[in-house]
Amino acid sequence: MRKRRNDSEAVVDMTPMLDIVFIMLIFFIVTASFVKESGISVNSPSAATAQTQDKGNIMIAINEAGEVWIDGRMTDIRALKANVTRLKALNPEGAVIIQADASAKVHLLVEAMDQARQAGVENVSIAARRK
Repeated sequence: MRKRRNDSEAVVDMTPMLDIVFIMLIFFIVTASFVKESGISVNSPSAATAQTQDKGNIMIAINEAGEVWIDGRMTDIRALKANVTRLKALNPEGAVIIQADASAKVHLLVEAMDQARQAGVENVSIAARRK
């Protein structure tokens, strides 16, 4: 007499489903666009001719107290060139966007632009809100 296999012992093989889930996870990680921020929020001035820029990978922020922030940490204005050079090496196509507070000192903004250009970045922009 043959033993019949009981239906309650049926096992579903989960391996193909897990493979698909992992492939989808890798796909979403690779295709996701990561937003970089400067590390602080500033009150940017408004401009009627403000435009959206897609390629802004190196974010520099200058607050009203004169603190310079890059890549989420505060830095000295004299060390800005070295930091921009390091970040440019990670992303050679990256542009620099400087977010200066409306009440920040102009000489810090000019110094930050100068340091970024000395680091080899040609595309340096100043962030502003649209009027």
